[in-house]
Amino acid sequence: MTTATKEKTDIAVLKQFIGGEWVEGTGTREIKSVNPSDSREVVATCKGASKEDVQKALAAAQEAYKGWKATPAPARARVLDKVVALARQNKERLARILAREEGKILPEALGEMEKGINLLEWFAGEGLRFMGTTAPSELPKNLLYTVREPLGVVSIITPWNFPWAIPCWKIAPALVAGNAVIFKPASNTPWLASELVKLFDEAGLPKGVLSFIVGAGSEVGDSLVEDDRVKAVSFTGSNQIGVRVHTICGKRGIPVTCEMGGKNPCIVWKDADLDLALAGVVKGAFGSTGQRCTATSRLILHEDIADEFLKKVVDAANAMKIGPALEEGIGLGPAVDQGQLDTDLDYIKIARDEGAKIVCGGNRVEDGDLKFGYFVEPTIFDHCTPKMKIAQEEVFGPVLAVFRVKTLEQAIEYANDTVFGLTCAIYTQDITTAMTYMEESEVGMFHINSPTIGGEAQVPFGGVKGSAVGDKEMAKEGINFFSKSKTIFLDFTGKKRESNIY
Repeated sequence: MTTATKEKTDIAVLKQFIGGEWVEGTGTREIKSVNPSDSREVVATCKGASKEDVQKALAAAQEAYKGWKATPAPARARVLDKVVALARQNKERLARILAREEGKILPEALGEMEKGINLLEWFAGEGLRFMGTTAPSELPKNLLYTVREPLGVVSIITPWNFPWAIPCWKIAPALVAGNAVIFKPASNTPWLASELVKLFDEAGLPKGVLSFIVGAGSEVGDSLVEDDRVKAVSFTGSNQIGVRVHTICGKRGIPVTCEMGGKNPCIVWKDADLDLALAGVVKGAFGSTGQRCTATSRLILHEDIADEFLKKVVDAANAMKIGPALEEGIGLGPAVDQGQLDTDLDYIKIARDEGAKIVCGGNRVEDGDLKFGYFVEPTIFDHCTPKMKIAQEEVFGPVLAVFRVKTLEQAIEYANDTVFGLTCAIYTQDITTAMTYMEESEVGMFHINSPTIGGEAQVPFGGVKGSAVGDKEMAKEGINFFSKSKTIFLDFTGKKRESNIY
């Protein structure tokens, strides 16, 4: 079912945030953020940054770093506490910006807001836990201990699909650890990113500690990775760019973490609670219009329940209400832009050409005013084989490939047959089945009787294989990435050392 309504507001005019001041970019590119529910509506504009703007931001960050590093970690954390309070006060307003700019339906936008707030809150707590360890010495009257210290100026480069939560889980630990941050969001979702930076500014973050740079990667991205003043890079985005970022940082010898793509399988076994599995598969495959690195893009069914379960999934997909992100009752919003819509439709055509059987969707939605948005039907292909492109390449849209298997060994083989290794799920009532798959799975995150999507602040997030390089994010791993350990040897004997142990 499709529908269309429109919410009109003034166009937001954005600026760069450099050295604690909002300034117009001096680059050549004019950036426009368009409402994906209705491309006739420009929601925000921004004069792009230039390389000179980046240089100013780096200089300001380097200068501000000295004072921020010297600020006690609990005091740094209290700035985040203020951001948490401000975010809660503005949650509804910010969620509506998210829905208008990125196209996430409002209930999901509110969910992303809450996740980001939870992350800010958790990392604020890390300001009171930013500690090292002690160890017993081989020598008498010697104290061994470690402390953690910030790295310096760090670059944070984020994608468009979670324009609130991902910046929160990167910026928060970087700041609590005592770093100065240069933040570059995706160019098609700069508005919400700008609003997040405003909250940090309102919370009293010192000038220069956080800079906000919007611009083309070709103009500003390289400087945020290659400049000698940048001591670490945290990147989330495509594999192609992520590998390049990792290569540059490797040559420079600086820490880098790159969270990239996924091709996540969900196994539904013959003993599964099918209603529970249905809810998880539909949410995993079509939630956020499939535009998550953790989305369920491959569904592996035991042949005994395949027909029955697939019918349930198809019926649920056909019943989804497609429409503008801010309209009440919508189940599936738009793709983020024309490029992503074209990608979705291209992969649907490829799957048809390769012989996959389409059982649901497959078309662009152009009813009424929806023709001005980037809408595509939730699409399901049955009888897929592991080497099809639809089984191997990330679509990043509401497109689900279905496979049928006879044995658990075959299901695990299919699940692992990909260059990616982000997340997976299995629905079963048999703990032995679940744990056998867990031990053999080639992923960074494993779900039992829950969707492939999701994560919580207090546990690590990230993948293996082609899904990620470098440290995982969130939890202790998140703040450890943005800090370094120093070991201290304190000899309080007051005497010349006689031991030759070292």
